[in-house]
Amino acid sequence: MQLRYEQVFARWGMTGYRYGILLVTILTSLVFQLAAPEADWARLVTILLQGLTLLMALVASRVHPWILRLATLAVCASVVGTTAAFIGFGELGPTGARLLTALMVALAPISIVRGVITDVQEHGVSLHTMFGVLCIYLLIGIFFAFLYGVVGALSSGPFFAQHAAESTKNFLYFSFVTITTVGYGDLTAATNFGRSFAIAEALTGQIYLVTVVAGIVGGLGMRRRAEGP
Repeated sequence: MQLRYEQVFARWGMTGYRYGILLVTILTSLVFQLAAPEADWARLVTILLQGLTLLMALVASRVHPWILRLATLAVCASVVGTTAAFIGFGELGPTGARLLTALMVALAPISIVRGVITDVQEHGVSLHTMFGVLCIYLLIGIFFAFLYGVVGALSSGPFFAQHAAESTKNFLYFSFVTITTVGYGDLTAATNFGRSFAIAEALTGQIYLVTVVAGIVGGLGMRRRAEGP
């Protein structure tokens, strides 16, 4: 008989820390992408890390076991396929790798949303819930970074108006500067298509902060006041 997720996490001593562990995984993947060179092996490792992130998001959200099995098969097939392409052809194109990674990243927040809603309904707002919504925020930024990479590859001209290198580092930097509306201005989108996605990301990030994150923080504060000192 298959153990419930709660029993598995309790056995590992991770009850209540599922999204915290997922947050560390996302940050590890983000640091690797910022530090790794623009090489095929780095793209392959990125696909592996994002696949692992997706699976951990599904486990943390307590999805049905058959969904987890199906996702595991899909991730394994993606990793094996990209590895075979890398070995067989001697290269792994950035466009295909970014598109595949973007699909993996896009699926993770969906499962986390489901898991967070379930946790709030069962246990109310908690610090664990806060970790979950932070995971979604980071994944949105990473998703747009890979989306910019795909747009840049499909565009006839350069993506950045400053003619900067269209690297993973620059796309991640531009994405998180955009989603946080910092607006340094050192990198800007050159095309209307790129600017449209940048506007969509900025609006998504700000609406997410002032609604979801603010609501979770407010609920966490009310719960602590209700519990008392």
